[in-house]
Amino acid sequence: MTTQGRRRVLLVVHSQRGQAAQFAVQTARGLMAQDIDVIVTEEDLDALGEVSVQAVAVDEHAADGCELVIVLGGDGTILRGAELARGADVPLLGVNLGHVGFLAEAEREDIEEVVHAVVEQAWNVEERMAIDVRVWRAGKLVQTTWALNEMSMEKAMRERMIDVLVEVDGRPLSRWGCDGVVCSTPTGSTAYAFSAGGPVVWPEVEALVVVPLSAHALFARPLVVSPRSVVAFELHGMGPAAVLWADGRRLVEVEPASRIEVRTSPQPVRLARLISGTFTDRLVAKFSLPVSGWRGEAEHRA
Repeated sequence: MTTQGRRRVLLVVHSQRGQAAQFAVQTARGLMAQDIDVIVTEEDLDALGEVSVQAVAVDEHAADGCELVIVLGGDGTILRGAELARGADVPLLGVNLGHVGFLAEAEREDIEEVVHAVVEQAWNVEERMAIDVRVWRAGKLVQTTWALNEMSMEKAMRERMIDVLVEVDGRPLSRWGCDGVVCSTPTGSTAYAFSAGGPVVWPEVEALVVVPLSAHALFARPLVVSPRSVVAFELHGMGPAAVLWADGRRLVEVEPASRIEVRTSPQPVRLARLISGTFTDRLVAKFSLPVSGWRGEAEHRA
């Protein structure tokens, strides 16, 4: 059990991923050897095997009293960790055990370096914009949620498109017959919105990105909107229902004639950064972009 005044971190693990348990044990033992208490949720307890850690029964409060949330997994697991970290207002450090792992700060071969950095508290905190999502029905607020990456509203029936009227800052913009629509943060611009043809937005450029999905409309280009704007989507009252996903994790059923409002959240997600590289370097590394032959400014001006 932890005692008052001791350091503690929450460990979140992708328990179904092959080597996750092995890395979880390595991480937990490394931290505990330095007198740092390791907390896990009951969902992740089995991944630690016989390592003696404190289980936390209530997931949404698991990070309370911790100085850091460490996530071992892909972006999906990191988004689960973000739910816990944001609720406790603590930084999140991701170690990629997946494929791209765009939200991760380190790779699986860096576990020892991660443990050392945590022990030395050698991280910087970068705040990432999140969005608040509100669902209205007949003038009543029926659901609220939030997202770090994106909100997506998609058709519930494969054979029928949804009819969506898009509004920005209280004014109608366009109407789309479409498979759905994505509203993302800059962090989410390299996720679902990117796959749907949206632009990559540097994290320093706070903005809302709106990307229609397979829209049958003359004006159906991706939009980049001010972070101070409110973007709303009105679902046609005579059309089919839809489903809303927040970060692909939290599901909300959306009935016809519903209204969805998206705005910048006053509470960001805090990411722990170990590497001082630029976002450009991260893009090149994560997407394996071709940059061979680059000479740079210094050589051109020599």
